[in-house]
Amino acid sequence: MSKGITKRSENYSEWYNEIVKRAELAENSAVRGCMVIKPYGFAIWEKMQRALDDMFKATGHQNAYFPLFVPKSFLEKEEEHAEGFAKECAVVTHYRLKVNPEGPGLIVDPNARLEEELIIRPTSEAVIWNTFKGWVQSWRDLPLLINQWCNIVRWEMRTRIFLRTAEFLWQEGHTAHATEQEAIEETERMLGVYADFAENWMAVPVVQGAKSPNERFAGALETYSIEAMMQDGKALQSGTSHFLGQNFAKAFDVKFTNKEGQLEYAWATSWGVSTRLMGALIMAHSDDNGLVLPPKLAPIQVVIVPIYKTPEDLAAISEKVDPLISELKAKGISVKYDDDDKQRSGWKFAEYELKGVPVRLAIGARDLQNGTVEVARRDTLTKETVALDGIAGHIENLLAEIQANIFRKALKFREEHTFLVDTWDDFKARIEEGGFVMAHWDGTGETEEAIKTETKATIRCIPFNSVEEAGKCIYTGKDSAKRVLFAKAY
Repeated sequence: MSKGITKRSENYSEWYNEIVKRAELAENSAVRGCMVIKPYGFAIWEKMQRALDDMFKATGHQNAYFPLFVPKSFLEKEEEHAEGFAKECAVVTHYRLKVNPEGPGLIVDPNARLEEELIIRPTSEAVIWNTFKGWVQSWRDLPLLINQWCNIVRWEMRTRIFLRTAEFLWQEGHTAHATEQEAIEETERMLGVYADFAENWMAVPVVQGAKSPNERFAGALETYSIEAMMQDGKALQSGTSHFLGQNFAKAFDVKFTNKEGQLEYAWATSWGVSTRLMGALIMAHSDDNGLVLPPKLAPIQVVIVPIYKTPEDLAAISEKVDPLISELKAKGISVKYDDDDKQRSGWKFAEYELKGVPVRLAIGARDLQNGTVEVARRDTLTKETVALDGIAGHIENLLAEIQANIFRKALKFREEHTFLVDTWDDFKARIEEGGFVMAHWDGTGETEEAIKTETKATIRCIPFNSVEEAGKCIYTGKDSAKRVLFAKAY
């Protein structure tokens, strides 16, 4: 199973691809740039969805669904938005095929050209705000708090499973508000929800901050993001929340009558996370033996492997294990009892290690006699012998400890690979080595682009907790009020 996996230290990219394949998370499809998410990978995504959906509903949002197709005229209405996505759009021009009169196969019917081209949604602001026009008339209709779970198409030239694919799954929140302040608060609140999920469910520490003007979402006045560090020192943007001002309300004429009876344009936000989080989960925690999953997101939290020679041995083990399985399930713990006789126990151990199952129990005839069970942890690859009496409570505590330990390990790694630099030479050296670099920047897009061109490093965000500290830009020497976070990124 894990034998022969390329080591992270030798080829990080190949290691990642092998984890995705061997842990049976996903695979490339016959459609260029698209992926097939396999059952085990989708089970992880479902747990992510469930947790996030609960968080969205707890903050007052409702789910809805909007069309896959966006009329080109809708996309054009917000000029900056249209320009930002134009190069990534897949376009539908015809609505029918016909049998090829000159040979086998089908051809596009030239008489079936659409009057207006349809864009397969790269994001849904345009079609949703066109809909909001019919939903918003009065201040009583606000705030409008909508979320959508769907697929998105952005025609990427270079793709990698989960991290960047032509089609991906995500959620996109779209909200309308009566005041600017309410919309800003919503933008910040939802970034906080993402940070909470990343840290407390994914066990991935993140930096929250504002994007530079060059890195903002097309059509946004402000974009906030959470940035995570992967084990190769690169950053991964793991969620974004956008304050859209009144741009889309004006583009689609979404007005409401305020309490004073005056007409105003609504204030907008949008926010989203995608299956890119699956990539973050893999790259932040996994090791040379395979996938490492935080218990909260593991499809199988505990696997029990019986070790036996005869059917009688198996029956005795199963009789002892059945009450334990019921007790674990009663605690909300997902458990699998693998008594399949097609594979040896050693093969099973390797398989579940590769798939990142947090806790593995092994129990044989001698264990039954001694009233014990072997407990193996995936995060530390350590084993211990534990009494069977009270084992369910022990496992419950162990899962909580594993969740916390995975987060601590990732946080320690980030702290050890975050550097403050004050000179251009030091900056270039640190960026080349990998990691987060906190450095002064003069605030101009020109300097930002020059740094990116020379080092491939980008401003990941301007951290919210960045202390006001006068300094000099590492590139131009001009005055700077605070440090910003630079890194190479996926």
